Amino acid sequence: MATLVSFHAHPDDECIATGGTLAAAASAGHRVVLVLATRGEEGEIADGVMELDESLSDRRVAETARAAARLGIARTEYLGYRDSGMVGTPQNEAQECFWQADIEEAANRLAEILAEEHADVLTVYDENGGYGHPDHIQVHRVGVRAAEIAKTPRVYEATMNRDAIKRFAITHQAEARDRGIETPFENPEEITMGTPEADITTTVDVRDFVDIKRAALAEHASQVDGNSFFLAIPVEIFRDLFGQEWFIRRGSSPLGQDGQPARETSLFGP
Repeated sequence: MATLVSFHAHPDDECIATGGTLAAAASAGHRVVLVLATRGEEGEIADGVMELDESLSDRRVAETARAAARLGIARTEYLGYRDSGMVGTPQNEAQECFWQADIEEAANRLAEILAEEHADVLTVYDENGGYGHPDHIQVHRVGVRAAEIAKTPRVYEATMNRDAIKRFAITHQAEARDRGIETPFENPEEITMGTPEADITTTVDVRDFVDIKRAALAEHASQVDGNSFFLAIPVEIFRDLFGQEWFIRRGSSPLGQDGQPARETSLFGP
């Protein structure tokens, strides 16, 4: 069995981007370790879920512990940086935020965990962080460098399949609107987040684990309430949109018979 370390920016990101893959890996007997750069202190709080004396940081750590248990994660660690918020905000300029972190210092923190775990596989984000959030971009930069330091053999960039999102928007937009569900994909042809399908090397089928993924996501109630897009859409639509997870394998990729990169279906293949 192998050890998979999954590096993310904020609590709940592990569910959205890689939850099915993590659950599938744990179910197969692999050791799964979650590392979070921040505690998500700048997240927007869902209405009516916080206690008066409760800090968002503490709440999100507790939510992550419950989500991790659902996904089968064996160990969760935090690198100790503060949520950076968005570009242009005061939080993004704070010296303790992840966006302002020294890449080498942060990478060494992560590399220590990779070395402790004898990690076989590391997941980060694509170079744009999926949709451009500064902490997600920093996860890519720090994670790639940490893998170099720790000599982690397989590194995968979690991404979104831009073409699949467009197909989903075209297919399900009207249905979601009829149900009164606000979707983030109003103009399918203008979608630029993620990666073109042709550039994706690895597609993991997680349809058998989408119920676990959805339940884990629901544990992050301070961020994702029942009215959010992720939980408001019907189960069958959730399965259609989130039943696959996509990655770009860094470095050399095995070639298929046509001489092009082979399309992998697992992070643990040859």
